[in-house]
Amino acid sequence: MLDSIRIRGGNPLFGETKIQGSKNAVLPIMAAALLIKGVSVIENCPNISDVDHMLNLLKQLGCVVQKGNRSLHIDASNVAENTLSSKSVTEMRSSIMLVGAMLGRLGKVVMNYPGGCVIGTRPIDIHLDALQKMGVTIQERKEGEDKYFTATVDEMSGTFIKLPFPSVGATENVILAAINAKGTTILRNAATEPEITALCDFLIAAGAEIMTIEDEGENTIIIKGGCRLEPVCFKVPADRIVAGTYVLAVLGAGGHVFLEDAPVSHMKSVIDLAKSMGADVNVCERGIVILADSVKESLQYLETGIYPHFPTDLQSPLLAILTIAEGKSVIHEKIFEDRMLIVDELNKMGANITATGNEATITGVDKLIGTTVKAKELRGGAALVIAGIIAEGETTIENRNFIKRGYEDIVRDFCNLGVVINNG
Repeated sequence: MLDSIRIRGGNPLFGETKIQGSKNAVLPIMAAALLIKGVSVIENCPNISDVDHMLNLLKQLGCVVQKGNRSLHIDASNVAENTLSSKSVTEMRSSIMLVGAMLGRLGKVVMNYPGGCVIGTRPIDIHLDALQKMGVTIQERKEGEDKYFTATVDEMSGTFIKLPFPSVGATENVILAAINAKGTTILRNAATEPEITALCDFLIAAGAEIMTIEDEGENTIIIKGGCRLEPVCFKVPADRIVAGTYVLAVLGAGGHVFLEDAPVSHMKSVIDLAKSMGADVNVCERGIVILADSVKESLQYLETGIYPHFPTDLQSPLLAILTIAEGKSVIHEKIFEDRMLIVDELNKMGANITATGNEATITGVDKLIGTTVKAKELRGGAALVIAGIIAEGETTIENRNFIKRGYEDIVRDFCNLGVVINNG
């Protein structure tokens, strides 16, 4: 099968691999390039399919793009198109982050509701409600099974907005819309993820005036509208989720690994978890060294949460390694309602997991047994790779395309760590 990964598992990991640029940081930065009438250069860009999808969307809008080995040149000088095709939008959830930038640049957006991984409904109402407070008019229509919206504004107005939940996507959209607004926007209860910081750093480097303050336990971002943005060269930070995936793989299989460029300052919850489960984690200037035996102790209870708590994107990889921990573990997913899709696939490999709603109870087994399983979404697919590394015998993971959305080359990276793994 061409769209699969094959693994012969059962051995510990040894060696080193380099952590790619961040998926969750580069996509909003690419959207922000729409606001700059000139050529933006984005370095350390991961070679993943979500970047390719975003590039296709930018081309539809009139951008001229050039993709290098790990760099992007985006020329948004002549952006004019305000309508995005249905196919492109439904392929990637992150297309929603173009709305704020398109409104700021063009004053109008026509698109259907975006797609992406099937891990929950993830409604965009919080995005649209915030933009309406800035003067945007939203109109909806349906054509068969497809639902579309048109957002228009004559002049964006800076205002006070308090998000009901610190949504990363809504925070990004408000920031991008506010750059060209008249007056100042104060965004309260904003998300605090490192990817938000990266977006602000990119915009500030281009000439924006953005300030972040912590007040009474809530993050507030203040954006002064109307600043002229100039072309800029910006380096994307390393991917904390990819690095966390590989940390968890070492916890599951055991071994001694160096993760070059791992963004240590963004990974406290993962590093603390690894230490609590018996790993020896050493932070150095160039990354993380992790030394661990195969996981032995279960976790009594863990909840995913917004940054800086344990990330929802690492819930499935953690679930995979807990399958062989002694005793019972409980994971409660608090961000997305359908992120337990991996349970049936792990149980095919001999795991003992029961899931009710957003909570999974894992009773550790002696070993997993390799078999054929299917990835159903991005992070679950990466978790199945970890399960295959842990398991005895050969594992085939179908639907590799999901994993390619966020991991530049997971096969290459684990080959560097001594895993017998190849693309099918």
